[in-house]
Amino acid sequence: MTRTPPIVIRIKKGADGRTSLSCARADGTTTWQRQEGAQASFFPRHDLTHYAVETVLGHRGGFYGLVAAGWDLSDFGTPWPRGKLPKDANLSEMIVGFFDRERATGQIGTADELNGQLATFCAEHELPAPEKLTEEDLSRVRQKRAELFVQWETVQPGGVLELVFDPAALEPSVGG
Repeated sequence: MTRTPPIVIRIKKGADGRTSLSCARADGTTTWQRQEGAQASFFPRHDLTHYAVETVLGHRGGFYGLVAAGWDLSDFGTPWPRGKLPKDANLSEMIVGFFDRERATGQIGTADELNGQLATFCAEHELPAPEKLTEEDLSRVRQKRAELFVQWETVQPGGVLELVFDPAALEPSVGG
């Protein structure tokens, strides 16, 4: 199995209210995307939630793992140039969506609720059921996400939040 090298993630807070996400790979290639308006407000926190979920739960094949392996940001969405997301990457997306809903509604979900959603998805897509997440797992993700959100809030307009995502350094995957 080939080792996927780390990527450097940069989320820039534009002075004009726009934001951008760029990911630089070890081979020197970069992929990036700019967001404006409501997307500029939503996506930095969504992307930081991905980082929290994937690093805390050990999801090597989630969004950032795919980017590290060569996917460009334009590959995520219609017309899906690389094809649909791998089924197991959808587990990361579902977990991130769970936390995004919490943020949007203010209602904290439970591990049982999330485990039920993941089990249903796996049954419908003929995937093995992932290891069940615990309340402690969710708490660790929430804590990491909160730390990342504080870091983002302290970035001044024109500044950048920089993180490293190293799939090979992650503990084995929990929940996906």
